[in-house]
Amino acid sequence: MKFKTLGLLCLFILASCASKKEVLYLQDIDTKGVGEVVYQSPNIQPNDILKITIQSLEPEAALPYNKSIVQGVQAQNLDIMKLDGYVVNLDRTIVLPVLGQISTQNKTTQELASFISNKLITEGHLSDARVNVRLINAKVTILGEVNHPGTINYTEPNMTLLQALGYAGDLTINGKRDDILITREVDGVRKISHVDLTSAEFMNSEFYFIKPNDHIIVNPNNPKVKSAGFVKDIGTVLTIASLALSITILLTR
Repeated sequence: MKFKTLGLLCLFILASCASKKEVLYLQDIDTKGVGEVVYQSPNIQPNDILKITIQSLEPEAALPYNKSIVQGVQAQNLDIMKLDGYVVNLDRTIVLPVLGQISTQNKTTQELASFISNKLITEGHLSDARVNVRLINAKVTILGEVNHPGTINYTEPNMTLLQALGYAGDLTINGKRDDILITREVDGVRKISHVDLTSAEFMNSEFYFIKPNDHIIVNPNNPKVKSAGFVKDIGTVLTIASLALSITILLTR
C-alpha cells in the first residue's frame, strides 16, 4: 500500500514537469536559422493612423499641404500626433489638404509616399516634393502564458515575433513554446498560423516579423493543463506528498 501510494505520487510529479525539449527555444538554430532576412512592409489597413509630412526646398510652399500644426504648436508627442494624423477610412482612403481624397488601397507607407510625391509634382503643386509617410498606431496583442499580457504599441517599421514576446516579458515556464497561435488580418482576409519556437524554421517564414494588429496567443503546455485547478507549484506537490506519506504510515502501523 505504502509503495503503491508513493509510486502514484512520483508518476504525478513527473507528469507535471515540462521536459527540456518543451522549454528550450530555437533548438536547431545552427542548421535551420541561417538564411537571408527578408524585411516586410505591410499594406496600409483601415483604422491605421498615418503621419504624413510633405516638404519642399521652399518650406512656405509646402505649408498648405500639411496638417502637422496642432493649435499653433508643432506636434511632437505621439498621442498628439495620433489625434492629428490621417485615419484610414474603411474604404481605404484618406483626405489630404489641397489634394483631397487619396486611395491607400494595396499600398505600403513607402508606396503611398511615392504616389503622393508624384501627384504633387505631375499636377504642378510642388516641383521638388519630398513626402514621408509613417504608421504611428502600430500595435500587437499578446495573450496567454506570458508574464505581461496585453496590447503593445510600437513604432519600429519591422519587429520580430521574438521581440514582441520580449516586450510581453517572455513566456512563462508553462507556455506552450511549440505551438504559438498567430491571427492576422490582411486586406479583409484573416490568416491563422501555428509557430514552433523550439525550432528556428519559423525564422524563414512570413510570421518571423509581426504585422500591425496581429494577435499572438500562447496557450498553456500539457503539464499546466493537467495541473490546472489541482496544484499550483512544486511546494504544493511536496506538501501533498508529505501528507499522503504520513497517512500511509499511520494506516499501515
